Amino acid sequence: MAKAFGIVNFAGNHIRVEGMQAYRPIGAFSFLGRYRLIDFPISNMSNSGIDHIQVYIRRKPRSLVEHLGTGRHYNINSKKGKLHMLFSENGVENDIYNNDIAAYLENMECIEDVHYPYVVIAPSYMVYSMNYQNLLKNHIKSGADITLLYHSVDNAKEFFSNCSILNLNRQNGVLSLEPNRGNVENRNIFMDTYVMKKDLFIELVHEAKKISSVFTLADIVNQKCAELDIRGMAHSGFFASITDFKSYYHANIALNNYQTARTLFDLNWPIYTKTNDSCPTQYFETSNVHTSVISDGCLIEGSIENSIIGRGCIIKKGAVIKNSVILPGCTIDEDVWIENQVIDKRAQIVHAKELIADENHPGYVRRGDRI
Repeated sequence: MAKAFGIVNFAGNHIRVEGMQAYRPIGAFSFLGRYRLIDFPISNMSNSGIDHIQVYIRRKPRSLVEHLGTGRHYNINSKKGKLHMLFSENGVENDIYNNDIAAYLENMECIEDVHYPYVVIAPSYMVYSMNYQNLLKNHIKSGADITLLYHSVDNAKEFFSNCSILNLNRQNGVLSLEPNRGNVENRNIFMDTYVMKKDLFIELVHEAKKISSVFTLADIVNQKCAELDIRGMAHSGFFASITDFKSYYHANIALNNYQTARTLFDLNWPIYTKTNDSCPTQYFETSNVHTSVISDGCLIEGSIENSIIGRGCIIKKGAVIKNSVILPGCTIDEDVWIENQVIDKRAQIVHAKELIADENHPGYVRRGDRI
């Protein structure tokens, strides 16, 4: 049992995934055909012995609430544990006021009632595996006030455009946080993951509100870098930040590579999700599938290469799908060519015979569309 409770925060106002975000919060996005993005932070917490988890929800909660349910599928201790869904909507139309600090203030009583001395805060829009027990032990041993998790990348010019970076000294002390402006390849990307004492967290939330109504937790932590002992801890393994449409597409496609997938998935560190008891996928004689992830309940007659196919999809004879992400319940008709696309849930590609885009600018078909 960890000495901390967990908070899974919603995506900030700087995150915009065009098209898909209109239907559901980012945490509810389908990932690899089987998972939702929120499965990763909750599974990390559950595997780390964190059984009391608060999930903050802001917009369009239905799909996320349905997926989370009672939380039993996350292997949370049924007697001592709790998956607590907390809602944030202060009624102000301007989104800059509906940030994480506002959400914590609205639900401060729930935070104060938790008896654990530490808190681990993780985002709902980043994909990675991490033992938070190790992170917590490292934090306590170091004597730091706050520990921030980061991932060193060498492609910060092309990706992670809506993320923050950590400026570190030689002892891994955090000098400041700043936006990634895409002008340097090598950066320490802040994973929006914090560890600190609960009392300090509460103090920072109230102080942020006093300073500015639009201050976020990252803003107040950045301002405290000169006063508090704030340290960074490096993360290794697969890491993806779903901050825009392009990053969602590439995160899915990247995991078609088996060696890459092994840096995220581990038999000893399961990623839990809501089960869907459907029949196995049926492959017909005309099917031809290479380097792809195919979910259950599908009917495959066509060709699929380097793609992700969600549950219950129908790929008819002569259809070709390359480098694409097909969400659950879609139908791709005969002799249709799909390349570098994201096809949203229950869409039907019937009349159009070609949907081809550039891999650096993938195309998108809206949920439930018939084309």
